[in-house]
Amino acid sequence: MAQEAAGKKAIIPLMTPYKMGQFELSHRVVLAPLTRSRSYGNVPQPHAAVYYSQRATRGGLLIAEATGVSATAQGYPETPGIWTQEQVEAWKPIVDAVHRKGALFFCQIWHRFSPTGKRPSRARTSRFPRTPSLEWCIRLRTEEIPGIVDDFRRAARNAIEAGFDGVEIHGAHGYLLEQFMKDS
Repeated sequence: MAQEAAGKKAIIPLMTPYKMGQFELSHRVVLAPLTRSRSYGNVPQPHAAVYYSQRATRGGLLIAEATGVSATAQGYPETPGIWTQEQVEAWKPIVDAVHRKGALFFCQIWHRFSPTGKRPSRARTSRFPRTPSLEWCIRLRTEEIPGIVDDFRRAARNAIEAGFDGVEIHGAHGYLLEQFMKDS
């Protein structure tokens, strides 16, 4: 009878533990980064602590919404940033709320706009397909690359200072880093 009951309780791979580098996850369900556009002035707001902690589970992993590496890297209005000390301090209680639930929390960092803040940077001149109002994108100049690298470096350090367990670099969906990995 006990053998029969054990056989009926199927193992669900998604709910099994997983070792991710130094991290031990209790299951494989991860909160993906979901852009919320509720960080007024690019500063995470206190209500984000409730949002993220409601989705946290002991041994689980959450990835924060796309978080800009600089004032000129914002992809959408009112998305959070992590380039100023004010933003770092605003993230701290949010990260703490997630940690109190026993979850791990990674900060996803991204870059979309040009150093001028007026048009999206592209690895090459092209049309930005999902945002026709931006018209033609400008080509990123070689001399601008070290500054953007520094923006990512500073953002990653700030994320760790804010208490995040790690950083995920957004490199998909046509944003700046992905363009260096494609020929079209």
